Amino acid sequence: MKGYLKNWLADWRNILLHEMKEIFHDGGVLLIFLVAGLAYPLLYNVIYSNGILTDTPIAVVDDAACPDSRRFIREIDATREVKVEAKCMNMQEAERLMQERKVNGIVYFPRDFGERLARMETATLSVYADMSSFLYYKNALIATNFVMLHEIGQIQMERYEFAGMTAQDAYQTTKPVLYDDNNPFNRAFNYSFFLISAILMLIIQQTMFYGMSLLVGTQRERNHSFASLPDRLEGRGMVRVVLGRGGAYWLLYLAIGMYIAFIVPAIFGIPQRGQFGEVLALLLFFITDCVFFSMTWSTLITRRESVFLIFLAISPILLFLTGCSWPTCAFPKFWKLFSYLFPSTFGVQGFINLSTAGGDMQAAGLQMRAMILQTIIYFFLSCACIYAENWVIRHKEKIEEKKAELVRRAGIDPEEDARIIAGD
Repeated sequence: MKGYLKNWLADWRNILLHEMKEIFHDGGVLLIFLVAGLAYPLLYNVIYSNGILTDTPIAVVDDAACPDSRRFIREIDATREVKVEAKCMNMQEAERLMQERKVNGIVYFPRDFGERLARMETATLSVYADMSSFLYYKNALIATNFVMLHEIGQIQMERYEFAGMTAQDAYQTTKPVLYDDNNPFNRAFNYSFFLISAILMLIIQQTMFYGMSLLVGTQRERNHSFASLPDRLEGRGMVRVVLGRGGAYWLLYLAIGMYIAFIVPAIFGIPQRGQFGEVLALLLFFITDCVFFSMTWSTLITRRESVFLIFLAISPILLFLTGCSWPTCAFPKFWKLFSYLFPSTFGVQGFINLSTAGGDMQAAGLQMRAMILQTIIYFFLSCACIYAENWVIRHKEKIEEKKAELVRRAGIDPEEDARIIAGD
């Protein structure tokens, strides 16, 4: 037993060192792991550093021309979010200003706005925003909603007073409970605070997967195997190969992950309200999950350049599936089930619950259990992939013989086909 354990650890160490050597001898993999892994978090924070936009220019079309609409316009103009840049006679003029990029939004008051309020009916107004930037939409909507809520209270008080209530009674009826709106860690509704926490954890998963897949694709192009076992094991020993290869990525990303989860938020002043030990524990589970996830799916990569096509296609989808921009309860069933395939779905949610929201391990308990289950499943899938790859290696000659036999039975002449393809 002692000799077996000694051999097992020796094999594991050799496989780990061999994988480390492969990583540090591949310039593309180093570019993804070190440059992208270290630079992307900084780059995204710089891009979204101006998450606060003030005085967004908007146009107003006031077909109502009543005291209520004019008061609404004055209050919108007084908000921090928008500035009334132009008062237009009609929508065509306002649309022209938006097309010329002189304004980034339009507020339209229909002709019956004042009449409906006077008849104590529901009045409507319309808000149009330039969706070339989410910040334009956010500012136009927030400014209009703030003023609308204030106006609703004022209109209710006027109607109660008209019905015979005193001003004090009307005020107490419309505002039975006074409250003070306070957002201590994001007073200006900085958009980057909502997004960066999700991006940081997604970077860990994506760079690990693409770097590992790039290495697998390179080895296959060179007719090497990512799953080579020592000859004396005779096809056994999948666990030590999985843990040896995985250990190399785990050690590397332990340092990268701590840099992304702790140092980058501190540099850019992103709130870190969680306990260091709890966030670190989540990070360790997430990195372990990402290692086996990447090892499983990277086995499908046959060409080096395939990785970059996957990168462009899947990254925005995975960011959306984390639920940072849309509630997961509103996901269609297919997309909700599809999101369970990826560690980022649970890693991002757990990181936000701990680091951004300031919860404890109980708040991230569901995500932790999901990552543990994912880790177990992907570990066994990784072992199965290693076993399948080694089975193909050990039976390569027999497989080629079977292929040749099937070709002969089908009446196909490979040499003749090669001449035809070559144009001879």
